[in-house]
Amino acid sequence: MAVHTSMSSQGHRGRGVGLGLALGSAVAFGGSGVAAKPLIEAGLDPLHVVWLRVAGAALVMLPLAVRHRRLVRERPLLLAGFGLLAVAGVQACYFASISRIPVGVALLVEYLAPALVLGWVRFVQRRPVTRAAALGVVLAVGGLACVVEVWAGLGFDALGLLLALGAACCQVGYFVLSDQGGDAGGAAPAPLGVIAYGLLVGALVLTVVARPWGMDWSVLGGGADLDGTSVAAALLLGWIVLVATVAAYATGVLAVRRLSPQVAGVVACLEAVIATVLAWVLLGEHLSAPQIIGGAVVLCGAFIAQTSAPAKAPQAPVARGTADTGSALSERGSAL
Repeated sequence: MAVHTSMSSQGHRGRGVGLGLALGSAVAFGGSGVAAKPLIEAGLDPLHVVWLRVAGAALVMLPLAVRHRRLVRERPLLLAGFGLLAVAGVQACYFASISRIPVGVALLVEYLAPALVLGWVRFVQRRPVTRAAALGVVLAVGGLACVVEVWAGLGFDALGLLLALGAACCQVGYFVLSDQGGDAGGAAPAPLGVIAYGLLVGALVLTVVARPWGMDWSVLGGGADLDGTSVAAALLLGWIVLVATVAAYATGVLAVRRLSPQVAGVVACLEAVIATVLAWVLLGEHLSAPQIIGGAVVLCGAFIAQTSAPAKAPQAPVARGTADTGSALSERGSAL
């Protein structure tokens, strides 16, 4: 019985840490749009902002890439997939979308991803999902419908909405790939190493796509308008690189490892709510009453998922007797 209690408390602590990391990641990611949009409006192309974000973060993470260089040999497909989908795909589609539609709307459409993640886990991986996770996704999608006001015929720019949906599809890759090896214990690929190489791959891909040599570099030496207030463009870029990319990816991947793709995905919907509030306060992008209600529903969906859905089953210790084996099996069963 003592073994069961110890493992149960460890599981709860691990889940609490995972939820804290997921919330931190949501806050960090949520601040990217409000910092990027003034740069875009100041004259930078959306793809150039994406390239600056990813290339800057890759440079910061370069020492970790050197430290975990064995991953290139051991997990090349994981690194390539993370770079193409979780970094280049998500960021390019998202930044292109916010150049055409409000930041909050773009993010809320992007966070249809939890529903897509749930479908991937249930129908592709053929793994069971909890009712709480499913309910959380249903509420999140319902909230998204309110935010984009589907009853009004989606009055936003159609291409902008399609780009946001593309970001949602790439976001699925982020959650699924972040979970790779999460149940392998010490043999799991180092999360910071995966992020470092993902950023390097993303930077290489975006260099070809964005062609930064044609960028107007003078914009970075001036100021950008933040709802009537001039802010140094370099300061906004520093926030995007260090907080909204490096810190956001690090905490996000660690959160998925401790929770699960479907639960972490729904909790991450808070990013959309955070971004919407920040865009309202800092960019003057006001939302209607139904859109505010929709954001609240998204918040409820995330709360239900994170309070009711269990985290991954902890690794059972090697049993040295019949009683210990029974306790370990009981603990694993209660976590499933």
